[in-house]
Amino acid sequence: MSVLIRGGTVVTADQTFRADVLCVDGKIAAIGPDLEAPTGVTILDAGGQYVMPGGIDPHTHMQLPFMGTVASEDFYTGTAAAMAGGTTSIIDFVIPEPEQNILDAYRTWREWSQKSAADYGFHVAITWWDETVHADMGTLARDEGINSFKHFMAYKGAIMADDELLYHSFTRSLELGAMPTVHAENGELVFQLQKKLIAEGMTGPEGHPLSRPPAAEGEAANRALRFAEVIGVPLYIVHVSTSDALDEIKRARSAGQRAYGEVLAGHLLIDESVYQNPDWDVAAAHVMSPPFRAPEHQAALWKGLQSGDLQTTATDHCCFCADQKAMGRDDFTLIPNGTAGVEDRMALLWTHGVGTGRLTPNEFVAVTSTNAAKIFNIFPKKGCIGVGADADLVVWDPAATKTISAKTHHQNIDSNIFEGMKVTGLASNTLSRGVVTWANGDLRAIKGAGQYVKRPTYHAAFEALAKQTTGKK
Repeated sequence: MSVLIRGGTVVTADQTFRADVLCVDGKIAAIGPDLEAPTGVTILDAGGQYVMPGGIDPHTHMQLPFMGTVASEDFYTGTAAAMAGGTTSIIDFVIPEPEQNILDAYRTWREWSQKSAADYGFHVAITWWDETVHADMGTLARDEGINSFKHFMAYKGAIMADDELLYHSFTRSLELGAMPTVHAENGELVFQLQKKLIAEGMTGPEGHPLSRPPAAEGEAANRALRFAEVIGVPLYIVHVSTSDALDEIKRARSAGQRAYGEVLAGHLLIDESVYQNPDWDVAAAHVMSPPFRAPEHQAALWKGLQSGDLQTTATDHCCFCADQKAMGRDDFTLIPNGTAGVEDRMALLWTHGVGTGRLTPNEFVAVTSTNAAKIFNIFPKKGCIGVGADADLVVWDPAATKTISAKTHHQNIDSNIFEGMKVTGLASNTLSRGVVTWANGDLRAIKGAGQYVKRPTYHAAFEALAKQTTGKK
């Protein structure tokens, strides 16, 4: 199958130029002005539009079993919705139960993901430790293309990683050439504050942000970064929501650490006042961790994204409908944590980033696609417009507008935390490995068409580069 995208302006993380893009057999075959159209090619008119690498969301949770229920979005519905918004790849999470064999958990997630419409990869969470976990991390890195391991510093009594686990897993990650990632919140402090608030009679969603103060995130970010500093391993901190955590990342980076930060579209645009909504269902729909913060944190996060101290944007897409959220109607600690956004991230970042002058179009591409591809070692296969790269592309109409609503979105959830927001700049066409999966409002995602993307460890990448350089087999 061949597709020729004609007449657009190509925008990458570092270049902007007028060119046609020819896609053949899932790859980008040619880039240049006035390309000839091969026989039988499908032509997409991109006049007046941008042609950019498809978005990469490095933080999603499709079909996640969590807090006594299962996320409403599966790998098909979630990735289909993603492509309606211009995102063509996700990196999801395998989260083993404590003492569950991590290879068994990985196989379970791989089975669930067979219905994915978009390409996907996995981070694997380390939720417990013994010598089998040490060995299985090696198997995952060597044989399965897993180069990042997740650590939840919150959720005491469930999946929380204590300091001993962090030490062992970070050390093993260094040995393997893998990247540790952390959810940075002090789980003990959160647990004690939750108990205190419930005892005082604060049972509604308004208690959620009070039990997870900014200092709890800042402390955990500092502790994880100090562990990484001593061990000598890079560190990626997911969903940075506070200036407290951002300051720790800035300190570490200025000292020469390889420290990376991810920010969610929600944390850039929504503030903590949502938890005061008198409609319990609306307030509960916004319960996620870390919670939404005061406006001054949003301002700091935008500056972090502009300065490069935060490198990626994500969604933490984890959908729970109103009946699931109602499990915590009498106790906010039982409200399943999670919100949606995989369909809306790109348009929101364009509107509030490029549209306000905070980001250039090239920086937009970097923070929505290319940086994630580079950090997680799938560039230039993904996140790139270059000959030989996967033809994961979005044709972006900067003049198109819509109002976000749960009534019209494609996500499998009955609410939308961005309800009523008007966005300017939308995907007119999305291509997944050269196949048009979204065309001017027509969702053509194919169940099971997504491919698993192995991500080589950093040691493996260096070894491969050395062989290319020296000519050794």
